[in-house]
Amino acid sequence: QVQLVESGGGLVQSGGSLRLSCAASGSIFTINAMAWYRQAPGKQRELVAALPSGGKTIYGDSVKGRFTISRDNAKNTVYLQMNSLKPEDTAVYYCNAAIVGAAGNYDYWGQGTQVTVSS
Repeated sequence: QVQLVESGGGLVQSGGSLRLSCAASGSIFTINAMAWYRQAPGKQRELVAALPSGGKTIYGDSVKGRFTISRDNAKNTVYLQMNSLKPEDTAVYYCNAAIVGAAGNYDYWGQGTQVTVSS
C-alpha cells in the first residue's frame, strides 16, 4: 500500500512564507512525476507545480517566481517552498505522485493540507 503524507500547511500573513512537504511510503519501485495541486473553496483543483522525473519543472502562471518545487529522491519526498504569499493562495494543497509499486503503476493523492494567507 502506497501513501502520500503532506505536512507544513498553516496560517501565515500576506508576504510570508511556508514550506510544504509530501513523503511517499509503502511498496515503491519508482516515483515518476511528483506535483502539487490546490483547490480553493468554490473553485476547481488547479496545478501549482510539477516535477517530472528527469523532466522540466512546470509552474502555474499565478505562482511563477514565488513558489519552488523540489524533490529528494532518497527520501521519496517532494517539497513546495512558497514565498511572497498572497491571500489568493489560500487553498487546500494536495500532493500528487505517479508511482510504480508492487501493486502496479498508479496515480496517488495525499489527504491535503490547508494553507491560509491573511491580508
